[in-house]
Amino acid sequence: MPAVVVIGARNLGGAILDRFIADGWDAAAIARSEETLEKVRARGAIAIAADAKDAGQLAAALESAREQLGGLDVIVNAASSARPTPGEPFGGGRIDEATLERWRRWGGGVAEMAVVFLSEGARALKASGGGALVQVTNALARRPAPAEGLWASGQTALRTLVQAAADELREEGIRASLVIVDAHIDSPKTARFVEESGVDRGTLADQSAIADAVLFAATRDPRGLTYELIVSAAGNPWIP
Repeated sequence: MPAVVVIGARNLGGAILDRFIADGWDAAAIARSEETLEKVRARGAIAIAADAKDAGQLAAALESAREQLGGLDVIVNAASSARPTPGEPFGGGRIDEATLERWRRWGGGVAEMAVVFLSEGARALKASGGGALVQVTNALARRPAPAEGLWASGQTALRTLVQAAADELREEGIRASLVIVDAHIDSPKTARFVEESGVDRGTLADQSAIADAVLFAATRDPRGLTYELIVSAAGNPWIP
């Protein structure tokens, strides 16, 4: 059976894990909290405790997954990597109110984790003879939004890093691709926001649809590669 490792398995990552398992894949997930790890086990997947933002911990976790699964074919990063503090504006706030520390939490943290994921993921797949890296990101990778420029800077850097990895690694049998979710996601994580804002749930992206996109990106034939997929909200205008 092919083998997948999902980084971050609480909400969207859990749906991605479910999708691969339903398709017959052997699976493992990397997470920090015991609550999430227990849910991974309940899904029938291997649970590995590690901080995926730490290069050493991620390398060790991927090696453990490779040994337990008998190889690696796909590694997916669905973990949230911004590091906000309570009380500060969502997305980092306006640039004229920004501080370097706030940028490091919102933008720098995203770019830093992308470097760790792509570099350690590539090394792990090389040891397994090749495979696919799939990074999940949000709409800010396509365009910034007011008061979210700090966060957007990290997502834009992430997109650039994935593009570079795709060109650099394909000759070694490793496919790097990006799934951009251009919508709010209908999940337990967003339930309070949806209730308080009155957003129509019909305009939210379904986690299972995003999981389908991740599986599609991960399993493309080398003769017809997919480097980016965009999952958009119903009613959103098409923006190239």
